[in-house]
Amino acid sequence: MSTLWLVATPIGNLGDLAPRATEVLASVDLVCCEDTRRTGVLLRHAGIRAKRLTVCNDHTEHDRINEVRRVLDSGGDVAIVSDAGTPGISDPGERIVRSVVGTAHDVSAVPGPSAAIMALTISGLDATRFVFEGFLPRKGRDRSDRLSLIASEPRTVVVYEAPHRALRTLDDLRSACGSDRRVVITRELTKLHEEVVRGRLGEIDIGEPRGEYVFVVAGAADDEPADDATVEAALDAALSAGTSTRDAADQVAAATGRSRRLVYNLALAVKERRGE
Repeated sequence: MSTLWLVATPIGNLGDLAPRATEVLASVDLVCCEDTRRTGVLLRHAGIRAKRLTVCNDHTEHDRINEVRRVLDSGGDVAIVSDAGTPGISDPGERIVRSVVGTAHDVSAVPGPSAAIMALTISGLDATRFVFEGFLPRKGRDRSDRLSLIASEPRTVVVYEAPHRALRTLDDLRSACGSDRRVVITRELTKLHEEVVRGRLGEIDIGEPRGEYVFVVAGAADDEPADDATVEAALDAALSAGTSTRDAADQVAAATGRSRRLVYNLALAVKERRGE
């Protein structure tokens, strides 16, 4: 029985390619990829000489269905990869999978890197239940409706964004969700210039946009800010550990989502009570 494999590939650091992914990519009869040049770099890095590559992107995925089915029907295995991450998650793969499900062939996967999961797990926001939105609609009623849903969504929301739309999406999220909503914005995950910025929508600054972004937005019902007593307790612990006032304020503001200025003033009050 032939198998259609969905193979997760590194989202930046080529060292994240799993050994089993290497085995599958080296053994299949056809690799469907978004860009043969980028996948070629990955395959060369892993020492793989693929039997055959074919382009499978947003524009060509439907056209690849018959080709994939022919390979599977002839007894060969097929792998789908995206440029980065897990195929089918805001990347091609879903339509081919649907065409194979229910046939005599197996559909399986080699799990691995996912920007959404990485951003969620390092965000510090509630990861018990979350919503993956992928890329928002670019304009019109569809975009405004989706933003309204995010604003009222009680679960943590994960959004992908391209660099040239990052600032606009930040502004739109701020307008929809309010300035106090906590957000963690990551870019270039696992790459040399990986960056994680934490704060409130009303005050967060991502600088000049570069690279691919993941926005992790706190859920509406789970976004109660830490009260002053909680902030002061955290500041007291940090100051007791020898952290400077400035660094303690920065750390606690990032952890609680409270305004850095407010936290700094509370830190001064804590130091005064401590007689420092």
